[in-house]
Amino acid sequence: MTRLGAAVAVALLLAACGGGGRQEAKAPVLPPANPEAASKMARAVATAKDAGGRKRAIELLRQALKLDPNLWEARYNLGVLLAEEGEVNDAEKELAAAFELAPNAEDVVVALAEVRRRRGDAKGSAAALEPFVKQHPKAVSARIALVSALRESGNVDAAIEHAREVLVRRPSDPNALAELAMSHLTRGETDTADLLVKEALKADPNNAIAERTAGLVALKRGDDAVAFQHFAKASSLDPKDTTARLNTGTVLLQAGVYDKAVEEFRGVLAVKPGDTPAELGLAAALRGLGARDKPGPYQEAERVLKAVLAREPKNLNALFNLAVLYAHFLAKPGEAKPLFERFLGVAPASHPARAEAQKMVAAQK
Repeated sequence: MTRLGAAVAVALLLAACGGGGRQEAKAPVLPPANPEAASKMARAVATAKDAGGRKRAIELLRQALKLDPNLWEARYNLGVLLAEEGEVNDAEKELAAAFELAPNAEDVVVALAEVRRRRGDAKGSAAALEPFVKQHPKAVSARIALVSALRESGNVDAAIEHAREVLVRRPSDPNALAELAMSHLTRGETDTADLLVKEALKADPNNAIAERTAGLVALKRGDDAVAFQHFAKASSLDPKDTTARLNTGTVLLQAGVYDKAVEEFRGVLAVKPGDTPAELGLAAALRGLGARDKPGPYQEAERVLKAVLAREPKNLNALFNLAVLYAHFLAKPGEAKPLFERFLGVAPASHPARAEAQKMVAAQK
């Protein structure tokens, strides 16, 4: 289960119990909860557990917050459920408000950090977690989340330091070992990462995060078949581990197994609507399935890439891939040129696709 998935389960349990016990003595003193708001929150908890009940649960939580804006458990549950629906911007707002009301609730800050990571804001994720971990040095879940955020924001040395701190407190913790392995892998230390992830799997042979990390180590070694096995197991252990499915789709895409890659990327999007890496992978796989006498996959890839650019107008991969789609597959060179120009306007000089983009722009003059 992803951290955010875990947060959903914890959030629902908290709400079912009232959740007040999560705050410590230093938290702001809030007035007693509005009884009607608490009742709506409890109904939302029950509704969210039903198949297809998530949207109704979100509606009930919003009603509860109109009655009692200080009901931080409701904001937490609402933020987590919105994130599950792919509405990460609104989710972040609710989780940030919940964290302001309950600054000592570890589950809240971890969920907030996860949403920021999903938006690609690893530095913002770390900014929420670092002061919390400093104030709560025994908060292991928050510290492990901080390891991920620091690694993704480029502060690998600090990530390793925090991962080792977790292992001092919890020797052989599989999640900490897996995150430490990822940090060493980021530094190019594949052998060290391999040893650490083996220790993680020894500590917990059914740990989805460790399996996923083992797959990334195998990918780094160039062993796609072994990587695929690890990713597949990670997905089976935790169907909501979208990172494993994303990696599986990437391996299939690289191998040219486009139909299966499409299945994996769609599986990610079913759990995380609007996930940009999954949409980019889906568009690439659809392009592989298309043909001049079967343009349907090309047209769907076009729609997917346009959706990415509607959210992220400067996304380099989406700009370049949509331009290539127009230039080489949909025979729309006039629409390709402005996209290549937009790409050149934001891509760094070192980007490997700049030469191709410049060539395509020059050809249209």
